Amino acid sequence: MDPIELSLIEAQKAIRRRKLGHQEYVHALLQQTDRLAHLNAWISRDRERLIQQAKVLDQASCAQPDCRPLIGIPVAIKDNIDTADLPTSGGTRALLASRPQRNAAVVDRLLQSGGLIAGKTNLHELALGGTTHNAVTGPCRNPWNPLRVPGGSSGGSAVAVASRMVPAALGTDTGASVRLPAALCGVVGFRPSMGRYPSQGILHLSPSKDTVGPMARSVADVAWLDALLAQDPADLPDVSLKGLRLGIPRGDFFEGADPQVLAVIEQALDTLASEGVVCVTLDVPDLKRHNDTTGSTLVMFEMMQSLPAYAKAQGLSMDALLAGVGSPDVVRILSRQLGHERVTAPAYAAALARRQKLQAAYARHFADHRLDALAFPTCLMTAPPIGHDDLVDLHGQAVPTFKTLIRNTDPGSNAGLPGISVPAGLTAEGLPVGLELDGPLGSDRHLLTVAAAIERVLPRLPRPPMVQA
Repeated sequence: MDPIELSLIEAQKAIRRRKLGHQEYVHALLQQTDRLAHLNAWISRDRERLIQQAKVLDQASCAQPDCRPLIGIPVAIKDNIDTADLPTSGGTRALLASRPQRNAAVVDRLLQSGGLIAGKTNLHELALGGTTHNAVTGPCRNPWNPLRVPGGSSGGSAVAVASRMVPAALGTDTGASVRLPAALCGVVGFRPSMGRYPSQGILHLSPSKDTVGPMARSVADVAWLDALLAQDPADLPDVSLKGLRLGIPRGDFFEGADPQVLAVIEQALDTLASEGVVCVTLDVPDLKRHNDTTGSTLVMFEMMQSLPAYAKAQGLSMDALLAGVGSPDVVRILSRQLGHERVTAPAYAAALARRQKLQAAYARHFADHRLDALAFPTCLMTAPPIGHDDLVDLHGQAVPTFKTLIRNTDPGSNAGLPGISVPAGLTAEGLPVGLELDGPLGSDRHLLTVAAAIERVLPRLPRPPMVQA
């Protein structure tokens, strides 16, 4: 048994049955973390504290078994989620030594369940981008090809999971930030319905859009964490694929995708159809009209309220926070919101109205076609090279990096829908492709059930080259 290859559920069972010691497990994960330090997945860790916690758990388990569900499992935490024992930096210079007084509510739920904090993971600075090419904390590297980005903004969390440094991680997702890095790194990433998890203790960009989301190497692990974070029953029933109805929005979500990505997705859809899934080709009416500018307008306006509030709570001025920003793309975004291009209150109000129309359009669409989920490529392309934060090559043309990376994930985010990215396969270049499933608002557990059934018939990815070395 190789401890680092165990899923979260497998590790939990091995520890509970005393086939794996807490210290043995922690040391294996730490050794893997040290070996792959060049991937730059972490911003802060407390190695000795983690070892001591595992030692105490081993000693205690000799006397009386601990029945807490997550006992002794190290989980990575994105570094914009508050932790009292480690700094919460948001990947920006002014907050590198910032120590919140209390944990985020989601972290408390992990700790109360017996989980351990493996450390705080790297992210795109202030979560304002999709590459995790951070000028302050350094670029995070994709374990499938270290010259490529892992996606963002939760890039470090995805890398830690894909590289077997931890069995699971928490990220945050505003428009893509859990599902995009999950897709580009070949793991599972889940964005829950808005409001499903508590939001206290997050360095927010957009409180009305942001949500914490779990990441792991299987849908079962993600579903298990979802139940813990939402305080729902953990059971995930098996369902047959036969008769499941998937909407395939070819016009809205397939056009313009890299042919290698489409080849993987089409193979996955063929496999599902052969298993009895009903694939309905359609598009969401008025999606583009209701979605365009909605997400960015919401985020930019709310960001200029939430960032100063967070800085103040840490004893910083907004000027001090801005002075510490080092990534050029993030500087440009913030500068626009401080100048004449800033989002106005009327524009924000209009975006809120558009979001309601978008939500209504989705709800009608799911109901009219009796859909279990929409299915489409999580991202139009595979992981681009590091350093292409402004423009990236797609079909031989230079296109905006961020808008291209989040094009498919953003609409569901704006509507507050649950969405999950599952690995669909590898391209001819050996890079992962994600299949996204979006469900109706509030259908989280059913969506996870559908994703688990789909995952069972899709090819299981090998270990990334960096892990195999």
